[in-house]
Amino acid sequence: MFEPKIKIGKDLYATLKKAADVAGYSSVDEFILHILETAAAEVEQAQSEEEVRKRLQGLGYIE
Repeated sequence: MFEPKIKIGKDLYATLKKAADVAGYSSVDEFILHILETAAAEVEQAQSEEEVRKRLQGLGYIE
């Protein structure tokens, strides 16, 4: 199975680790995967490019 890897900064990783621990996830990887799946599902549900843009802005991914 192909498992791509991404690089993130140490500060962001530390923040994600704290959030994962507080939320009860078994690992940072599990927490990040959940976040990405949720964001991808939001985009897939959008009906138009403008809706996608508004959703991503609402989630704080773009300005």
